[in-house]
Amino acid sequence: MDTVTIAGVILLVVVLLVLAFLTIRVVTEYDRLVVFRLGKTGPALVKGPGLVFLIPIVDRPVRIDLREQFIEVPSQTTITKDNAPINIDFLIYWRIVDPLKSVVNVAYFAGALQGIATTTLRAVIGDIILDDVLSKRDQINEVLRAKLDEQTERWGGKITTVEIREIIPPRDVQDAMNRQLSAERNRRAVILDSEGARQANINVAEGEKQAAILRAEGSRQSQILTAEGFSQALSRIFQAARGIDERTMTLQYLDALKVLGAGAATKFIFPLEFSRLAERISDYVQTGMTGGDGDGTPATDAGGSDGGGGGASEPLDPSLAGSAPVLSDVEMALPAVSIPTAMSNTSTTSGASMSTPSTVQPYGAQSSPTSTPPSQPPPSSES
Repeated sequence: MDTVTIAGVILLVVVLLVLAFLTIRVVTEYDRLVVFRLGKTGPALVKGPGLVFLIPIVDRPVRIDLREQFIEVPSQTTITKDNAPINIDFLIYWRIVDPLKSVVNVAYFAGALQGIATTTLRAVIGDIILDDVLSKRDQINEVLRAKLDEQTERWGGKITTVEIREIIPPRDVQDAMNRQLSAERNRRAVILDSEGARQANINVAEGEKQAAILRAEGSRQSQILTAEGFSQALSRIFQAARGIDERTMTLQYLDALKVLGAGAATKFIFPLEFSRLAERISDYVQTGMTGGDGDGTPATDAGGSDGGGGGASEPLDPSLAGSAPVLSDVEMALPAVSIPTAMSNTSTTSGASMSTPSTVQPYGAQSSPTSTPPSQPPPSSES
């Protein structure tokens, strides 16, 4: 084989390889080939994925990526509805849903999308006040996505997401926002402090209320127990006093008169019970003087002059029968009780003083001539 033959074989192989490269294409899953055949295309000439055969020199393929992509819109100065200038930058996520339109209807989809996004942003922000722009980002994102999706539908694209990344208000607006934020935090702090103080006061009041209730309950129980103790004591005293007769009480009264007579006072005021005591004493004395059964034994009281029981009384001491004075009816009714006391009598002539017995009588009783011994002169003065 000569050299010319070898060169011809090599040239034929190269031509075959070039033709194969121009005829056979492998299209991936996320790509599509829009084939222009003699300058014309259509839905039937959209090829892929897989192995695609082309006619060399006649077909011209255009590869389209169907994956989702994004573009970054730089910061744009816009004016809100209340004439506040703000700077906004955002991101747009998009993808191709119709490869034929994206090739035929628009030359550069990403650039066209960025331009229309800028004008749409100014239109949307111009209808919203500044406070809503700052607080309603989600609503603005949705409005922008809907408007951009409507505009790019004719280009075979689909806007999936619009996200505002940063909003920069003017410097004076930022200062006002900082002051507002500080005031809001101070207000919340004051509210929390007041709520805490109110809750603390309520807790203290509840505690004082419970303490007062417990103290009142304790005082009530204490008073009930004290009253029960007094009641039991009075019951016992009453049970003991039921066995005491009139003679025992008379002796008690006499002991009280002895105590009064031992004092330094010269005038006494006695209640009505002492008058009845004197009546009982006079009855005892009269019975002892007039009674007797002939054998030296004093007689006893048969009926009781005061109606205090009608039983037998104690016999009178025989030694007192001879020395007891005879009492008149008036003296028996309202007898005078003689109490030995120390009474100072001051003489105007000599200045000497002497002690004489003082006689205390019930109020309204007249003294009998027999109550004062005739041998003793009346005192010159009484203090």
